[in-house]
Amino acid sequence: MGPQHPATHGVLRVVLELEGEKILKATPDLGYLHRGVEKLCEGLTYQQIIPHTDRLDYVCSMSNNFAYVRAVEKLLGVSIPERGEYVRTIIAEMQRIVGHLFWLGTQSLDIGAMTIFFWTFREREILLDLFERICGARLTMNYFRVGGVNGDLKPDVIATLRKFLKDFPSKIDEYDRLLMNNRIWISRTKDIAVISAEDAVGFGLTGPPLRGSGVHYDVRKAAPYAAYGKVDWEVPLGSNGDTYDRYWIRMQEMKQSARIIAQCLDQLPEGPVLTDVPQVVAPPKEKVMQDMQSLIHHFIIFTEGFRPPKGEVYCATEAPKGELGFSIVSDGEPKPYRLKIRSPSFVHLGAFDHMARGYMIADIVTIFGTYDIVMGECDR
Repeated sequence: MGPQHPATHGVLRVVLELEGEKILKATPDLGYLHRGVEKLCEGLTYQQIIPHTDRLDYVCSMSNNFAYVRAVEKLLGVSIPERGEYVRTIIAEMQRIVGHLFWLGTQSLDIGAMTIFFWTFREREILLDLFERICGARLTMNYFRVGGVNGDLKPDVIATLRKFLKDFPSKIDEYDRLLMNNRIWISRTKDIAVISAEDAVGFGLTGPPLRGSGVHYDVRKAAPYAAYGKVDWEVPLGSNGDTYDRYWIRMQEMKQSARIIAQCLDQLPEGPVLTDVPQVVAPPKEKVMQDMQSLIHHFIIFTEGFRPPKGEVYCATEAPKGELGFSIVSDGEPKPYRLKIRSPSFVHLGAFDHMARGYMIADIVTIFGTYDIVMGECDR
């Protein structure tokens, strides 16, 4: 099945062994989108790598930026201004909502429900418009920088976001009512692709696929970063570990994301959004245009990059699809000596055969969707 099947969400091929319509074995065959991103990054300076991380998971591009810059900042030992941390948290949660809405719309469409697809894209469009106003792009968005973010949130963006948050929880209930009255949706998600908590941990699942099996693990709670430790929110957990539970987890996570963003907006402190470390961060554009020393500084940062100390770091971030981690080895040069990405989509496909065996061939489409995979992140 695949690699050009419309429900494979990219170029994924799965070799199926069947007995009639019953699945005996399902082997994912990866590599159709392999670009050698990790090796490519080893030839670029640390700043030049940031836009390449957009292309990993192009549905949630800024979540990837966030995970990467956090790893570099850990390597450098750089701290972020408080307002910058709040803005990062707001953007990361907006991106989580966008990712889950995209998943819900396409998963429902794969199963045969079309209306929900239009409804989710209606709300998603509002957030994409905000992203366009924040960073000038709607797909491969680039806003995070080593040391903070590229510019503050404008008052009109904050006002639109507050208005969106006021209506959004009722929209989630609207999606839920539509699907819970759909017998086809229930029959194709309940008790499908069940994985126990023990097996989910054994296969290294993270994010909604892990929490759907009832395992309380979320990087935002386990090792709080940005402003997650300063706001009140909960980690939704499933009990049965089936496709329906993973749907329910994502629905609840969108409500929690809205809750986190609202608190961050209320607590948003004054101050800069980018750290002041001249060895790492380029001077503001206004200074570059007026001051010779700033111009030279800007030129050096963007042509030679910066030199982090020798060492090795791994930094995990809770992306919408699960734990996204960057491992970097530095030899003190402006380019990473080694860079390795732990992408949730790749790890989750390791459990595909285990979760598909014994089900019907029609369930394969549902199982593809339950991971929320993006092949750009999987193949890298």
